[in-house]
Amino acid sequence: MQTTTLNGALYAGMISSGADHLGCYRKTVNDLNVFPIPDGDTGDNMLATVYSGADAVDRAEDEDLATVASRSAHGMLLGARGNSGVILSRIFSGINKGFEGVSEATVSDIARAMECGVQEAYRAVPIPVEGTILTVFRDGVHFANERVTEESTLKSYFNDLLGEMQRSLERTPELLPVLREAGVVDSGGAGLIYIFEGMRRTLSGETVERAEAHTETKKADLDAFGADSVLEYGYCTEFLLRLQNAKGDPESFDLPAFIEYLNSVGNSVVAFREGSILKVHVHTMRPGDILNRCQRYGEFLTLKVENMSLQHNETGLPEVIVTVPKPRKKAGIVAVAAGDGLRETFSELGTDVVIDGGQSMNPSAADFLDAFDKTNADTIYVFPNNGNVIMTANQAKDLYPSSDIRVLRTHSVGEGYAAISMMDTNAGEPDEIVSELNEIIASVTTGFVSRASRNAEKDGVHVREGDFIGFIGDTIYVNDGDAVDTALQLSKEMHAENCGVLLLLVGCDAPADEADRLCAALTKMYPRTEVIRIDGGQPVHQYILVGE
Repeated sequence: MQTTTLNGALYAGMISSGADHLGCYRKTVNDLNVFPIPDGDTGDNMLATVYSGADAVDRAEDEDLATVASRSAHGMLLGARGNSGVILSRIFSGINKGFEGVSEATVSDIARAMECGVQEAYRAVPIPVEGTILTVFRDGVHFANERVTEESTLKSYFNDLLGEMQRSLERTPELLPVLREAGVVDSGGAGLIYIFEGMRRTLSGETVERAEAHTETKKADLDAFGADSVLEYGYCTEFLLRLQNAKGDPESFDLPAFIEYLNSVGNSVVAFREGSILKVHVHTMRPGDILNRCQRYGEFLTLKVENMSLQHNETGLPEVIVTVPKPRKKAGIVAVAAGDGLRETFSELGTDVVIDGGQSMNPSAADFLDAFDKTNADTIYVFPNNGNVIMTANQAKDLYPSSDIRVLRTHSVGEGYAAISMMDTNAGEPDEIVSELNEIIASVTTGFVSRASRNAEKDGVHVREGDFIGFIGDTIYVNDGDAVDTALQLSKEMHAENCGVLLLLVGCDAPADEADRLCAALTKMYPRTEVIRIDGGQPVHQYILVGE
């Protein structure tokens, strides 16, 4: 008999299978990279995001569909990485809204929830671009929804959904010239299809192979905390709390004051609410005090308290240091950078927290939330420094109500460096400061030198695998077998002779003697321009040139 209703346990299993199936094809999705450099990370980002949702419901057994959908959506919101991951999290956030109050869903209920997912995903993107994951999901949902009848089953619905998603994916090069030029389909759309294919296989009773990239959590070693042990790391405490009318007015619940309380008794705080449900994560030495306080406002839906001494012992991670929160200040700075030299440089510029990440290693929304918590400022200026990180930063902003978060649209570390180096947090109100920073960012030109990962024809340039390419934004200007010659030709395209300062960021793969030769050549070529070299240690890009 064909299944016609979806309950919580089945949905949890489908999310897990979707994650596992994508995990098996993660590299395939990564390789659908428009740009011919080894920075394809769409598969990695989507996998981290969907696994965050799967992990949030891995113990779901008797919970209803609405609860499972809420928990998995929250998990994806916190775990979202990169633009593709953020859009994926918004798709499932919309599906969650469609399942609110639903214990078991009919096919018609699923169709309505999927349409909510389409709407939520499009709302998440300021300027939606067709020929992307948005188009693939929308086309599939609209096609499947039009075919829902009283005889429809979950399997027939997903067959219709996936059939049109695949056809839509094949059409993406027709909508986006950049895909057609690169000879690939949209990577985000492909990743989404792998997820939904895994979900469909669960409906068919098939077992999906678990991806190597995600292994089962090890069982805790209870002997790691004995009778004579001393609690060093506290407890990782997570819960969902339903605010109760019998205990007060949920609408008047003061979330900022509650977050302030959590920071006073713990750290690594993440707290936000959707409707009457409060989601909390905190590291604390006294979880009982927090739990007792929370029961003044409502009752727990889920609850997890783990001794972090066991986590520390079993994972072999660096020591967790429980710190006293910094005194709150007026303004703070959070920036994203990859490479020891760049992270150190941003810290020296006055950045409060430098998040490790950037090209090919996008941080999650949870990473930003943790950084906001550590910064502890009334206004926090955020520099994502990568176009694929901006959406994640904005998603974290929406989840963090206790500070005024200002996300600057910096697409490169060059823009972030220039803005922070000239930034004065006492120069006026936040709106004025952001306006001045945007002017600085707009005046910066950033060029990249990277090794080509494959042969390609782009922007009229014949790219040869193994050579170096020089590009600004999405436009390739140079292909050359020598990195120094590539950088020098690129500097001409940047009109470096008109720059007061030319910053040379040296990557982790650049030989020291080669970098010395390039720096000397730039100095000789542009005698009126101050050339500043920083050994950034960044991956992917052999050299980054920043013209100010």
